[in-house]
Amino acid sequence: MSYGTVKHQASKKPSASSSDGPLLQGVSEASSVSASGQDQTCDPDSLSVGIWPRLKAFYAKNIGLFFVFLAQMFASIMSMTTRLLETGFETKFHALQIIFVRMFTTAVIGSLYMWYKQVPGFPLGPRSVQGLLVIRGIAGSTGLFGLYYSLSYLEISDATVITFLVPTITAFVCWVALNEPFTIKEASAGLVAFAGVLFIARPAFLFPNHNASNPSSLSMRSALSILSVDVQGGLLPPVEATPTERSIAVACAIMGSFAAASAYATIRVIGKRTHSLVSVNYFAVFASVSSFTIIMIHPNLHFEIPQTPAQWVLLLSIGISGFLLQVLLTEGLQREKAGRATNLIYSQMVFALVIERVVWGTTPPLTSFLGSALIIGAAIWVSLQKKAPVEPKKPAADEERRLLSSDTEES
Repeated sequence: MSYGTVKHQASKKPSASSSDGPLLQGVSEASSVSASGQDQTCDPDSLSVGIWPRLKAFYAKNIGLFFVFLAQMFASIMSMTTRLLETGFETKFHALQIIFVRMFTTAVIGSLYMWYKQVPGFPLGPRSVQGLLVIRGIAGSTGLFGLYYSLSYLEISDATVITFLVPTITAFVCWVALNEPFTIKEASAGLVAFAGVLFIARPAFLFPNHNASNPSSLSMRSALSILSVDVQGGLLPPVEATPTERSIAVACAIMGSFAAASAYATIRVIGKRTHSLVSVNYFAVFASVSSFTIIMIHPNLHFEIPQTPAQWVLLLSIGISGFLLQVLLTEGLQREKAGRATNLIYSQMVFALVIERVVWGTTPPLTSFLGSALIIGAAIWVSLQKKAPVEPKKPAADEERRLLSSDTEES
């Protein structure tokens, strides 16, 4: 027997049995079907393997923006609860009491956190910057009062957009106090922004009071309608304010913006000589102590006790919203470039408009939209004029820092 014979017989054996042929053919077909099935099942796996890294990359790239976006939502919620407590109940809370509740909560949480983490310099900070920290606390407290008081008489969108003056005012304050450059373009942007404030304030000497006038023609009524708030069905009736009250509220909001800008200029001088949480805690403690002291010594002010469960819930939500605002803003600024994060801050205007429409059923007049466009446009223009600095590690943020452009992150 030769190997060739064996090979020949072996090669012929599979085809010799007629019964095995279909079986082997079936196995072969089954194998091919199974292989093709595996290829088909592998396609979704390979697709998912391709999608998952993209999702992770998208998450890593944009999670900071999402945190900043959520921070603006909680800032608007805090403004809404403040306005409701100041105007929405028979027992009305003064802005100083709301500041005390909000900032006392922040001071307690911040102090406990720094004590637990053994933050360097807690609680007073280095002796070399304690005076600057005091100035920062006083200026920050004044800025917060300006915002909260203005919410008593201004719509949330109007009070919010005035805070967008801070980038322009900060450039001016740093020019005066720190000899930093202040260009003609920045000065022009400031004039445009303050023109926008006039459209929001609508003073009587520039905009006629349509209630006092008696227009006889339909065209005159149409012309004056651009000064009126459009009111439709909301959850609560709209808040009425006289022109004088509105003008005082706008003045307080502008004062608050100057104070916030001064606080940030002080933060720039402090730099990295102390932990940023120590600076935030100075702000919270000074706001708590000053608001408590003024309420106690002022003859016409006193602490109000919430009379309804809704008021208790609103007071609690102010503390929670303020805490989440700072946490989310801090996390967002640590993960995101300052320029992108700063531009997203203006989304707070959208939240404010939605809240006004749903809660009070109001839509700002055309003049407010025009003024808002001028202020926001000027703020963005100032931000675009700045050279992008090397990205430092972002400090803990508060409601003043959220308005500042990329050149005024902590240096």
